[in-house]
Amino acid sequence: MSPGKADRRTRGHHGNKNKINVGDKGKEILESIDENNLVIQQFRTYSNELDAKHDKFEKIVKLSRDITIESKRIIFLLHTLVKESKRDAVLGEAKQRIDNMGKTLFKNIAYELEGQDVFQYLKAYRPGLEEYVEAVTFFQYLQDGCIKDWLELEKPLTYASLEECKSTSQNCALPVETTRVLVTPNEYIMGIADLTGELMRKCINNLATGDIASCYQTCNFVRNMHKGFLGCTNIGNKDMGKKLSTLKQSLTKMENVCYTIKVRGSEMPKHMLADVAIGATEEYMGDDDEGYQI
Repeated sequence: MSPGKADRRTRGHHGNKNKINVGDKGKEILESIDENNLVIQQFRTYSNELDAKHDKFEKIVKLSRDITIESKRIIFLLHTLVKESKRDAVLGEAKQRIDNMGKTLFKNIAYELEGQDVFQYLKAYRPGLEEYVEAVTFFQYLQDGCIKDWLELEKPLTYASLEECKSTSQNCALPVETTRVLVTPNEYIMGIADLTGELMRKCINNLATGDIASCYQTCNFVRNMHKGFLGCTNIGNKDMGKKLSTLKQSLTKMENVCYTIKVRGSEMPKHMLADVAIGATEEYMGDDDEGYQI
């Protein structure tokens, strides 16, 4: 063995021998902390506040997951509306389940957020809120042929303050203080962007069932939405570009459906039109010539 290697091994051996055990040193420091020190007490307060904030954040995340799951189930339910005879039953069940989400899951979120800075927790329930907006607006379109703005969606998510509920008897007037789940324009826009995908599926399903009039109606509705989205430029949201691209693809598919109905509707059975329209869409997805900036 060369002298150089021996020296290095010796130095390494003595270095490990004299190395301080961080765990034991940290334990010694903790045992010597003066809990009556004002600085230590202040940091204990900060630690408790952060722990409470993280616990609240996780509670809201779990509620948001439940909202996402239930909203997806409602959307699936609404897609079963293929016959007019089932319209009242399907819409009635969907309305009941939407209201139930407002009375339970969203109510729990509202009470968790009461007295808090809502924007600190917006990220926790954003996915569930966007899925909820998609489900509610899809229901509104199937029921009324239109969708409401985010302020109308926020009204059912407004509740009596938890403190007011505790101090107000049932025989008294409704409490003045309220708490709510904030629905921001950004989450609303992202939700209705996803709605266009459901409307595209609904349009193709209508074609397969022979409901040609609904295909034109839904296509025109999404086309008007697309015009509005073209004005949503430079809003500082990285997901908006993906949403616009997906929206344009959905609109192109719907326009191909209407084109197929108009041009080839008289030369083939109705149940074959959907396959022909989808095949044409896969070959041509249109040019992005609007010139919007992301």
